[in-house]
Amino acid sequence: MVKHTVLFQLRADLEPQQKTEVMECFRKGIMELPAQIACIRRIEVGFNINPEEKFDIALCGEFDTLADVDAYARHPLHVAVAAQLKPYVSARSCTDYEI
Repeated sequence: MVKHTVLFQLRADLEPQQKTEVMECFRKGIMELPAQIACIRRIEVGFNINPEEKFDIALCGEFDTLADVDAYARHPLHVAVAAQLKPYVSARSCTDYEI
C-alpha cells in the first residue's frame, strides 16, 4: 500500500473569502474522485489550522501501488480538478511512501 501526501501553499495575495472558496472547491472535486477512479483506496483533503505553518491544504490518499498513484495523477478527472487549483498555488510538496 502507498500513501500519497501532497501539501499546497496558496498565493499570499488571495483574499480570505477567495482562499476559502478555492480550498472548498478543491476538496469537493477531490472527494468526488473515488467514485470515478477505481484505484483510489482512500482519500482526504484537510485545511491547515496552524497559523505557524505555511501550507494551506493537505491531500492524503492511499493506493495499492505506486503505479496506481501515477494512474490517478494522470487520470483526466484528477487533472481537471488539479487544473482548477493550480492558478492559486504558490508552492507544492509531495511524498509517496509505503505503509
